[in-house]
Amino acid sequence: MSQQLDLPALLAHPANGGLRAVATPAAGAARTSAADAIRATATIPWRDVVVDSSESRLPVDGTDSLAILTVDPPLTSWQQDALIRRVRDHGYRALAVPNADVFTAGSRILAERLGLTLLHTDDPMVLAKACWQLLEGRDALTLGYVRRVAQSIEYHANGLADLLSHLSASVGHGVALIDAQGVLLQAGGTLPTEVHAAIDFGRWLDTVTGSDGAAASVRVDSPSRAGLRLTFFGTGLNTLQLSALAVAAEVAMPVVAARILIDEVADVNDAAVASGLLRDFLEQRDSRDAELEQRMLDSGWRTTGYHLGFRIIGRTRVDTFQLLRFVTRELAALPVDSHAATSGRGVTGWLSFSAPPAPSQVENYVTALRGLHAAARRAFNVAAGIGSLESGSAGLVATIDGASDAARIAANRSATGWFVRIDTLGLEQLLLSWTENDTFVPAAESLLAPLITRAPDLLETLTAYLDHESGIAATADALGLHRNTVSTRIARAQELLGLDLSDPEVRLAVHLACRAVRS
Repeated sequence: MSQQLDLPALLAHPANGGLRAVATPAAGAARTSAADAIRATATIPWRDVVVDSSESRLPVDGTDSLAILTVDPPLTSWQQDALIRRVRDHGYRALAVPNADVFTAGSRILAERLGLTLLHTDDPMVLAKACWQLLEGRDALTLGYVRRVAQSIEYHANGLADLLSHLSASVGHGVALIDAQGVLLQAGGTLPTEVHAAIDFGRWLDTVTGSDGAAASVRVDSPSRAGLRLTFFGTGLNTLQLSALAVAAEVAMPVVAARILIDEVADVNDAAVASGLLRDFLEQRDSRDAELEQRMLDSGWRTTGYHLGFRIIGRTRVDTFQLLRFVTRELAALPVDSHAATSGRGVTGWLSFSAPPAPSQVENYVTALRGLHAAARRAFNVAAGIGSLESGSAGLVATIDGASDAARIAANRSATGWFVRIDTLGLEQLLLSWTENDTFVPAAESLLAPLITRAPDLLETLTAYLDHESGIAATADALGLHRNTVSTRIARAQELLGLDLSDPEVRLAVHLACRAVRS
């Protein structure tokens, strides 16, 4: 035979005739768990499979083979013991029969002691076909998996997660969409961490086997999402099954890639609609629009109750749609009604409560949002602001406005981790609003004109220097510059402006002007 057969691989076969173990030699020897006993039997693979309607018709030379009988075992214990002894005397290592549960406890112990594995099967002929595929029918095994993939594609899928569920149910193994960091979506089981870590993300096709399971994966050719792999996984899979599953993964991959693109187009459209709805709501302020309120309700946005707004903005250019996807995924883990939408160069969101939350609850949610911002900073260069707790429709506008102010302040606050809560601000918030009026902005631009037109790098350094309370070391750390460079630039900026920054009033005026111009 070109292949050998073992129990874990046969149990992993999706069409094995309802096979399950009733008694295994390893269980009798060590009284281990069923799973450990089944794994132990893999060390003694079966070299052949014999199918017949009666034990008396089985070939006498069944050395290290699996015997499959198409009839039920006898009901009396002495006849069962006799059957087990004759099968084992002929050299067979395993016996599969329908209704194997009728074997008595004594007969099962006898089988374990003699080294014979007892198996139950709902359909002996289906089991025999599975054995043939694993022993000789490699092409048939592969074709069977491919046919199952094709059948799953015929069903309408409501999104990527639903598609993976169809694939898992049809193929009979776990299915996962993964990247190098972890599992993004999975169905039909949990991909073991050890198996994920062993996958080579640089290869087109890859098969791996570990102590907790095995997997066959293929790179997903998606124009919008790099580094993805489609993975079929399970326990007990042998090299032949992994090779067949790798082909099945290649067949399924284009459908998964297309589904990713379809879902992303839909998500982009939904994000655009939500962004427009948020803009319309903020622009109406205190006026009431029944149609707008109905649109908000249709989107699940409740204006009644209490709200805590937040705003996350890019300190440099960021992909706001990808930022929104990240924020939405993180918000889903919070046990509170939450919403988010793209807005300008960032994401605006809020948490809603039907009843006023206790101060401790508010603090807990602020801490959670701080953690969300910290996680976002690992992939995006962003700052975050948190508004105050407000109530009603007007309160939702107010908390979002406060969060927006705090985010703009946070964009220049490395000392606070680029995170500011509006409740911790007082005079600075008032000054921020004042510096954005139509009178102050032109005056600020005139004051800083020598830097704006001739040395924008000096303006950036001066702004950071004043934001960090005239600290050379802190400014250098924030900008990634040497301290001597910062000192030289500040001296040059004073020279171009013709001002003395040691004067507190001058320093405050220049600071406000920098804020106005940079905003």
